[in-house]
Amino acid sequence: MDVVNRYFPKLTEIQYSQLAQLDELYRFWNAQINLISRKDIDNLYIHHILHSLALTKVIGFMPGSKIMDVGTGGGFPGIPLAIMFPEVEFHLVDSIGKKIKVVNEVVNALGLKNVTAEHIRVEQVKDKFDFIVSRAVTTLPEFCGWVQGKFLKLNKHKVHNGIFYLKGGDLTNEIEPYKKKVSVFSISDFFTEEYFVEKKIVYLPLQ
Repeated sequence: MDVVNRYFPKLTEIQYSQLAQLDELYRFWNAQINLISRKDIDNLYIHHILHSLALTKVIGFMPGSKIMDVGTGGGFPGIPLAIMFPEVEFHLVDSIGKKIKVVNEVVNALGLKNVTAEHIRVEQVKDKFDFIVSRAVTTLPEFCGWVQGKFLKLNKHKVHNGIFYLKGGDLTNEIEPYKKKVSVFSISDFFTEEYFVEKKIVYLPLQ
């Protein structure tokens, strides 16, 4: 938690407590279901929680907003974001049922009232959202195809409704079709850890 507390010193007591509980919860569930590689579980706070929270550096979700996390896996970035934005509704989806089972267990253990989780393919989701977030589940063009038409028309934020996508490496080819609309943020501008050197946040308005 030290690294999170360093970048987010104004956490409420509830937020601090919930984030601090994630270590024990994920160690327990990772032993039952392999969500995170065994070697990587010791890097939970940097590689998964802080990475998820990088989104808070580029967007502050308004109370009452609806956010969907696609391919959430064990709950990233959705669960850390739900802790930071308790007045925002988060819907976490994944096509693998055992991962959603863990998400529900973690959500219940933390007492998060603003999170729902569903074992479903994103193409089958009927609801619409202000923003859709994800951590690099596929190429950006394919992802856009999955989520097309799943955005609310009314914009509550200063930026248009759309995708916030966490991804690393060279994104030149992926963003080429959208270069007139897309914005790319380097996470290394927010966090100094070496892990984030090539990590990016891609914002694409699709509303």
